[in-house]
Amino acid sequence: MHPSDADAARTPAQAETRPGAEPARSPLAGLRRGLTARHIRFMALGSAIGTGLFYGSAGAIQAAGPAVLLAYVIGGAAVFMVMRALGELAVRHPVSGSFGQYASRYLGPFAGFLTGWTYAFEMFVVALADVTAFGVYMGFWFPDVERWIWILALVLFIGAINLISVRVFGELEFWFALIKITAIVLMIAGGIAIIVFGLGTPSDGAAGLGNLVAHGGLFPTGLLGFLACFTVVMFAFGGIEVIGITAGEAQDPRRVIPRAINSVPVRILLFYVLTLTVIMSIQPWNTIDGSASPFVTIFDSLGLTGAAHVLNAVVITAAVSAINADIFGAGRMLHGLAQQGHAPRAFTRLTRSGVPWLTVVTMMGALLVGVLLNVWFQEQIFFLIAALATFATVVVWLMILLAHISMKRELARTGGLPSEFPVPLWPAASYAAVAFVLFVVVMIGVVESTRPALVVGLVWVALLALAYRVCVRGPGRTAVQLVDETRPPGEAPGGPHR
Repeated sequence: MHPSDADAARTPAQAETRPGAEPARSPLAGLRRGLTARHIRFMALGSAIGTGLFYGSAGAIQAAGPAVLLAYVIGGAAVFMVMRALGELAVRHPVSGSFGQYASRYLGPFAGFLTGWTYAFEMFVVALADVTAFGVYMGFWFPDVERWIWILALVLFIGAINLISVRVFGELEFWFALIKITAIVLMIAGGIAIIVFGLGTPSDGAAGLGNLVAHGGLFPTGLLGFLACFTVVMFAFGGIEVIGITAGEAQDPRRVIPRAINSVPVRILLFYVLTLTVIMSIQPWNTIDGSASPFVTIFDSLGLTGAAHVLNAVVITAAVSAINADIFGAGRMLHGLAQQGHAPRAFTRLTRSGVPWLTVVTMMGALLVGVLLNVWFQEQIFFLIAALATFATVVVWLMILLAHISMKRELARTGGLPSEFPVPLWPAASYAAVAFVLFVVVMIGVVESTRPALVVGLVWVALLALAYRVCVRGPGRTAVQLVDETRPPGEAPGGPHR
């Protein structure tokens, strides 16, 4: 075990309060992550662009038609409230693995156990969706090669990358995010040029904004179709809470976290609403069948086969990036759970380069399940997995919102210092976000194709409750104690609360 393991074995609260601790030092510093501000900034920026947009958006379009644009706006508003709640918590308690510890601190140790393991489960399920999408993308170039072969090769490659060094991971994520962002901007610019100047000849008629209402109107599938699309829409936003995972790594969380979170609405409008508006203006929504990424089929249908190949390479990059981040997020959360007594102590073991190797190997083994699922259930697998990921995602978001509400009530009751990054429209917007998250859970059960995901999700929660009762003992039954680093109004950095 690495010499720094003795430090890593402390609980988060102990690491925060040990004598002589540096203010910005992460309680998981033994991991030696090596992530710079540049890495964290682009991870936050790229977290809004992934398989949910490049591939999953086809399912949302099929379910709701052009009304999916409104669904992304509504869902984006709810996500923004979740992120603002997480931001207020993180600025007050800037610790890594934040939301699991916040749930433990403000809702009780079982809530922390549930949140941490459900987040790890979310990353696992999202990674299954991502490896499935990767197999679909590779089928665009190699239609005669079995999908599972590509998935197996990718799992082994990503696992090896994560075992080398976290700095390698950070550099890959930086370049992956840069490629994704550049591709989105160029795609939007190219799509607008196609619409304005009539470049290409779409097989289904002229490109233009009229396509948004020319095929059954704005709500062609009715109210139920519109409501049903939220199960896929919210899947697209899953993973954006990675900003909370990196909070303890930022040298100046009071500045970095608010900036990252306040950029969420712009990212949603640019990456989702504007992008899908361009897509459905060029290609009528009822011709997007989900057999490939909408980004690829647009340019393929226009005869721009070269652009289609470039975009396919981009969406492959997005999938690899997402899987890379999934393994990182799940590994860090499992490591933190082990430190709190909520997971086997073996998950705290590090390689010489400071990587929690057992968590990486565990995720690789779990992802091999994706290989089997793509052999047995190739046609239905992606959207069932997406629904299951949505359930896990909204459970984590619900815990974040409830922990935040509990914190606000405690501050009001005890007369604590006011927050430096308070949520807007408190408390109405926070309770509205909770209601929306519960609505998404209900819709997962209402929609027949996603109902099995709700059953599996509820079984998961029940198994966690049983595991907590049977396996967790001692310190794991104690709520995390976090240092409140809020400064009094007007106090300069480095004051007594640092």
